[in-house]
Amino acid sequence: MQINVTAEPIVSIIAGILILIFPRVLNYIVAIYLIIFGILRLIN
Repeated sequence: MQINVTAEPIVSIIAGILILIFPRVLNYIVAIYLIIFGILRLIN
């Protein structure tokens, strides 16, 4: 079993979590998008 992980999904998940920790106006939308995008990229 080999797990192939690229940097793009990891970075987007970390960015999404950081935006959720330090929120500003409309950043929740961006954070949710980044987290979902990162999770989907890791799965696929």
